[in-house]
Amino acid sequence: MVRVIRVPISERPYDVVVGAGILRESGERASAVVRPCRCAVVTDSHVGPIYAGPVATALEQAGFTPVVVTVAAGEVSKSLEQAGAVCEEMIQAGLDRSSAIFALGGGVVGDLAGFVASVYYRGIPFIQIPTSVVAQVDSSVGGKTGVNARGGKNLIGSFHQPRLVIADTDLLATLPPREFHQGFAEIIKHAAIRDPGMLGEMDDLPSLVARNVEIKAQIVGEDEFETSGLRALLNFGHTIGHAIENAAGYGRYLHGEAISLGLVAACRLSVEKAGLPESDAAKVIGALKRFDLPLALPGDIASGAIQAAWRTDKKFAQGSIRYVLLRRLGEAFVSTDVSDSDLVRAVENLREG
Repeated sequence: MVRVIRVPISERPYDVVVGAGILRESGERASAVVRPCRCAVVTDSHVGPIYAGPVATALEQAGFTPVVVTVAAGEVSKSLEQAGAVCEEMIQAGLDRSSAIFALGGGVVGDLAGFVASVYYRGIPFIQIPTSVVAQVDSSVGGKTGVNARGGKNLIGSFHQPRLVIADTDLLATLPPREFHQGFAEIIKHAAIRDPGMLGEMDDLPSLVARNVEIKAQIVGEDEFETSGLRALLNFGHTIGHAIENAAGYGRYLHGEAISLGLVAACRLSVEKAGLPESDAAKVIGALKRFDLPLALPGDIASGAIQAAWRTDKKFAQGSIRYVLLRRLGEAFVSTDVSDSDLVRAVENLREG
């Protein structure tokens, strides 16, 4: 069954199409929202050899003229340098302001290609074709694009909404186990902040992806540019998680693995600062354990480096952290009652597992 979820942003609402075997429809579906044109299919060295050919064929059948642009797989490609290189390759291929970009890959490719689309000729349309769990349930929806800086994750970027998201759940079958499991950190995050029932219902993948998209779409629709504070709830577990990802060196942890550690810390802080029942925290941590996600921080990742990384986090406002806590499962809120010393203690407690 194919599910279509509308992302109700004010300027240009768009659809997220979720289903099994819909990659072959990507050209037909894209032509309904973007005029067929010379376009770039931005992908990576892992995904491209498997799926770039079928996508290019589907686009050609719908009247597009695709050029495949391949970057190295992994977080290393989420940089200004790589964004510039993609732009140069597109210029050499003759793409202009009438062109479009298709992001074929996981979260790194989606963020990078979306950022390029936002600046190329001052902005061209792009379509997301996410190929990982984390991209299908989270990063492909919402219009946040960007690249990393040495000082932190996603510090250089823009809001640039896709015209369409095509999430073929069959593509997840080719993921290595570690890559597959890391995506469940974002699913568990959505369950913690909005739908605790998902913690016990994680087997029907198409339905699970669709439900997570619904949660993300609803929040994005109400707070597209993070002005009301509602969208900040999606950062549950991400302040410490992003800092660990940065301090460990991009590549040591997959994104969801670092977020798993951040979720453990956020649950423990929620027990301490917001009265979250210990049993609720245990449910979240137990779900992370079920998918072999890390729960303890190795001793060789220095606390000082983690602290330096969260100091540059976008969630700091005038030196004060806006930290997402849980009162109970499904009831998240943004707190200003979490201090730097609280975060330091939370990181040290992670070392105890």
